[in-house]
Amino acid sequence: MSEGSKGSSLAFGQVVIGPPGSGKTTYCHGMQEFMGRIGRKVTVVNLDPANETMPYQCGVDIAELITLPDVMENLKLGPNGGLIYCMEYLEANFDWLQEKLAAFRGHYYLFDCPGQVELYTHHEALKNVFAQLAKWNFRLAAVHLVDSHYCTDPGKFISVLCTSLSTMLHVELPHVNVLSKMDLIEQYGKLAFNLDYYTEVLDLSYLVDHLAADPFFRNYRRLNEKLVEVIEDYSLVSFVPLNVQDKESMRQVMQAVDKANGYSFGDQEHRSLETLMSAAVGADFHFTSTLAVQEKYVQSQDKALEEEVMDL
Repeated sequence: MSEGSKGSSLAFGQVVIGPPGSGKTTYCHGMQEFMGRIGRKVTVVNLDPANETMPYQCGVDIAELITLPDVMENLKLGPNGGLIYCMEYLEANFDWLQEKLAAFRGHYYLFDCPGQVELYTHHEALKNVFAQLAKWNFRLAAVHLVDSHYCTDPGKFISVLCTSLSTMLHVELPHVNVLSKMDLIEQYGKLAFNLDYYTEVLDLSYLVDHLAADPFFRNYRRLNEKLVEVIEDYSLVSFVPLNVQDKESMRQVMQAVDKANGYSFGDQEHRSLETLMSAAVGADFHFTSTLAVQEKYVQSQDKALEEEVMDL
């Protein structure tokens, strides 16, 4: 993986990003197990210096280079400033990262990244790390996890859309946005619209109208309208629903990412024509996976309504 060597083999992988608590480490663990069962050699690279408990088998750990507690203690920095320092330190030590990754040549890489949002929206360190990996012939896709509970609050959902768009434009990688923890969505509350409205990011003017019913947001209608216009003008943000406990859901997310980073079209695995075409068709899997989750959600809502009627 020497820099600039055109003859070196390609390496494929995912950089798993998203806000704190969105399920990045759980996703890496689940995806490592899922890919392992289908015969893919997978290495998880922990790039989060604050990650002390890792459920997955870690191949490369940034803790061997630097840790957040050490930085906070020695430099008297807070957690946010400490994380930024750690990423800048990693950027200054590319040779360490290159040497560690070289030990897993021929593997598929999952990069478990920190949960600090500004690292993906405007800070340059992680973006430069991803760019350096590209120079080493890594073909990466960004998997941006967002907790599905934001769908239950229109104001928060607009905020999530803006953050996702900003991340996509800043990171400059093929991007797959994922609504995580879909198995818990019925516990978060009633959705204002069908689930496909949120995954496909349909006409957001309905969302603004829904917000206007709240006296607090009514005063900010024009601001929300302008934010929605920005999101719709770019037409880049959509989501794949994910339940880590469901094999079919994991397969559909893997299929989306494999298409984004080009792995589907390589010769790393023996694939049938049907498998290749299913990845190349486009976004058909979005509809089927969303439909399955929506059906489960509606059933849970109907059951809750029946129980309320029985109580009466």
